[in-house]
Amino acid sequence: MSVAVMKTKAELSFAESFDRVQDRLPGSPAVKQVRRSAANKFAELGLPHRRIEEWKYTDLRSAVKDALPVRVGDATQMTIADVIVALGPLAKLETHRVVFVNGRYRKELSSPDQLAGLEFEDLSSVLSSGNENAAGLASLTGRDDDAVLSLNTAYMTDGAVVRIQASSDLMKPLLIAHVRAGAEPGFTAVRNVIDVGAKASAQIIEAFVSLPGAAKEGQANAATQITVGDEAKVVHVKCAADTGDGITHLSNWMIRLGRETDYAGFQLTQGVSLARNQIFVAFDGEDTKLDLSGVFLGRARDHIDTTLVVDHAVPSCESRELFKGVLDDQSRGVFQGKIIVQQIAQKTDGKQMSQGLLLSPDAEFDSKPELEIFADDVACGHGATCTELDKDLMFYCESRGIPSDIARGLLIESFIGEAVEKIDDEPIAEAVMEFARGWLEKT
Repeated sequence: MSVAVMKTKAELSFAESFDRVQDRLPGSPAVKQVRRSAANKFAELGLPHRRIEEWKYTDLRSAVKDALPVRVGDATQMTIADVIVALGPLAKLETHRVVFVNGRYRKELSSPDQLAGLEFEDLSSVLSSGNENAAGLASLTGRDDDAVLSLNTAYMTDGAVVRIQASSDLMKPLLIAHVRAGAEPGFTAVRNVIDVGAKASAQIIEAFVSLPGAAKEGQANAATQITVGDEAKVVHVKCAADTGDGITHLSNWMIRLGRETDYAGFQLTQGVSLARNQIFVAFDGEDTKLDLSGVFLGRARDHIDTTLVVDHAVPSCESRELFKGVLDDQSRGVFQGKIIVQQIAQKTDGKQMSQGLLLSPDAEFDSKPELEIFADDVACGHGATCTELDKDLMFYCESRGIPSDIARGLLIESFIGEAVEKIDDEPIAEAVMEFARGWLEKT
């Protein structure tokens, strides 16, 4: 006997919203069919809940009470000065900048100069062009069991389609800025598709920020597909640094790495009430190095979840993961990290560490590291720690005339610094640390 599961208000709202806005979403008839299939899949799956093992710590079915109005064709007035304010420390970097406001590309706010070796199109134009590849960009082959990604496919309005040509070296980073603005709360879904050619070198920054005065509530669903060609080198950084009190940020990175590539990814999450950052990595070529790191900062009742799966499917590859969280008040941090070593993937070297720093007795850090090893010639390990500020170190600082609040900030900055320093670009690392310092000043 099967038991029907009653739909929540949010699940019903997402389904009803799609029926209302589907004709206004960009896309050829083939793309619209992909959207409809994804919407049906979401209706079948519903929002993930704690009875699903991968979502046991983050019950979206209970946490997401309703669906906010979908942002389609948004025309919120903004200037370049507004973008600079929203970007904060990232605005100081010399970058090639493409700007999306409430899920729509804004050419007039983006950098006019072009970088040699870089091709850019906005996803909305590609989906509507009738290009035979458009439906392929809209689809997520192999990930149709993920309700959050199905929601992204159904609703995505825009994003960056980037091609970095083989053997090119971007002289400055590419900054993909997603800005939330306007007094009305809304739901946005964006997708970035990035292809890095063989032997290319690139630095890519994704920013999810808000303009002062933006609505306190917002829902964002972001997906990034990145394919890295053989012998390429990529530094990939994401900063989700919003300022609202009711912000939901659902994010997916889907990464494929070719032979002898060097990929370093970093994620900063702060100012978000509910966050779920998923990272899926697949090794497609041998002798590749992966370095994933991140920092999450929570206060009040923030809930920040980082879940990653690293699939070693070929021999002789190396992976490193280091994630650090600072949690105050009644906030909760979650880290779930799975390393899979397939039987063919001999000579795999994989190490993983997650660390939580609790500033309050009511804060919580849940860590679930996993190793699934089917090969016998490997060197793999994982670790997890959770602690409070060292009272002896606090006393040491205070005994030398350092005020307690400054000492506290120095120790916290030192704690997260180990992860931030893994960003292989000093100006970008300093901008990330500036975001964190801004958060610390309010703690």
